[in-house]
Amino acid sequence: MTTVAHLTSVHRRTDTRIFLRQCRSLVEAGYEVVLVVADGHGDTSVDGVRIQDVGHGQGVRGRLGAALRVFRAARQLRPAIFHIHDPELLPVGWLLRRSGRIVVFDAHEDVPAQLITKPYLSPQRRRLLASVVRWVERFVCGRLDAVIAATPVIGRKFAAINPETVVVNNYPLVDELHLNTGSGSERASICYVGGISAIRGVRELVQAMEHVDTGVELSLIGSFESDGLQEEIQAMPGWARVRAYGFQPRDAVSDLLAQSFAGLVTFHPAPNHLEAQPNKMFEYMSAGVAVIASDFPAWRQIVEGTGSGICVDPTDPVAIATAINALAGDRRRAAAMGTSGRRLVETAHNWQLEREVLLGLYRSLVERSGLGSPHG
Repeated sequence: MTTVAHLTSVHRRTDTRIFLRQCRSLVEAGYEVVLVVADGHGDTSVDGVRIQDVGHGQGVRGRLGAALRVFRAARQLRPAIFHIHDPELLPVGWLLRRSGRIVVFDAHEDVPAQLITKPYLSPQRRRLLASVVRWVERFVCGRLDAVIAATPVIGRKFAAINPETVVVNNYPLVDELHLNTGSGSERASICYVGGISAIRGVRELVQAMEHVDTGVELSLIGSFESDGLQEEIQAMPGWARVRAYGFQPRDAVSDLLAQSFAGLVTFHPAPNHLEAQPNKMFEYMSAGVAVIASDFPAWRQIVEGTGSGICVDPTDPVAIATAINALAGDRRRAAAMGTSGRRLVETAHNWQLEREVLLGLYRSLVERSGLGSPHG
């Protein structure tokens, strides 16, 4: 049996892209999968994936230390393929490649574009860090065996660096979340799932709740970017209409989506958002939930172009509230949008299709290594 190793120093061991979709798909395809993490929760085995923990570190130094510990653990392994998931691990990938290993980098985000929008960094530091990361990406990724990109936009960027770039979209499994059925008259909630930050529109969401019809609550599912932001948001009048659940496991997320008639993804128009494909948008659709999304051209084509939801100005709380009220007052319309979104996931935007791209890349890399099929 062919062994492959996934390495991350910053993601949770239950990360949906890494563990739920990629690692489990590889196990199903006959690979022996090791997932090296740095979360401090210990070694274990889940769904056929062997999880090896190198210990948790806090802050910038802790993250750098975690990357070093991941490298030390990786050197003790002998997989056919190393699959790294963090920009912090690009130096690790370069060192492993120099030692003759087959290494793949999985680009989940356009990190330089993200850094440019970080509010806690000065403009000079943002530009400097973005330039450094951009240089590291070019230097290392051009020397790796392949790059996997989470969106077509990221794929085009890395294809110019490494011709062995494939796009594996982060679409949901068709049956990953409970499917909402019926008119949904009993569901009185809207929901937001994901990291909670200013640039992802949390201020406007909570402000919108001041204008939303009585009886509708906002379920916030995820962790705040900072304690300061959380304190600011909790002081807003609209917070009285919010239920904050913090980070939740997939089963709990699924249950909360089943209680919602709409899901929100109202990110601000930052450069890395305009052509992004938010994972949560498709997860809402998978659950049969209507989508209220930012009015970006690429998003409008997906959401309104398929009848799956409504697009709004993400910087206008009143516009967001108007969309919420429209669906709250017409649950049949909301349910029809949810059905359209579900159909889109079933036919085109699902992990079952994306996994074939991942497995195809792995087959070609294993053949290149001379190990033959996953089963050895």
